[in-house]
Amino acid sequence: MAALTEFFSHLYTMTVVFFTLLLLEIVILIRSITGGASDSEKRLITTTQYLKFIEEKNPTTIYSTTSSSRVDPSSNECTVCLSELEEGEKVRKLKCKHTFHKDCLDRWLQQYWATCPLCRTKVLPDEIVANYHRLQNQVEYDGSDEEMMFLLSALHDNSLHRLF
Repeated sequence: MAALTEFFSHLYTMTVVFFTLLLLEIVILIRSITGGASDSEKRLITTTQYLKFIEEKNPTTIYSTTSSSRVDPSSNECTVCLSELEEGEKVRKLKCKHTFHKDCLDRWLQQYWATCPLCRTKVLPDEIVANYHRLQNQVEYDGSDEEMMFLLSALHDNSLHRLF
């Protein structure tokens, strides 16, 4: 009797897995036919687009000691990497008047919310930043059968542990 119960339990689990796979394949097929990107997915911003927005709002300039302010000695230092700005380097001067190495600031703006590292003044609109970070944090299923089987086997193992 126990063998029969175990057989029906496995049969039930295999049926659930089969219909789950079938349903997933149908959803993937429908999304591919209809072009399936929702409004929120269409507004996701790639790293290239994000860097373009940064460049539009805060264009890159070449650092010159003659154009920098002599009044504030900290204006000749990049506070992201803590090194001195040197003649001819690419820099970004934000609207808040803080200046950083271009690459240092770009890395900062990609990793954290788009604010000045010193005074936290917004560099980009919240919507652009949120859409960029949504894409960076998104975990996508790549469509491989091996990944799907791994995920379903993990699900199957969990359901068996709950039964016994």
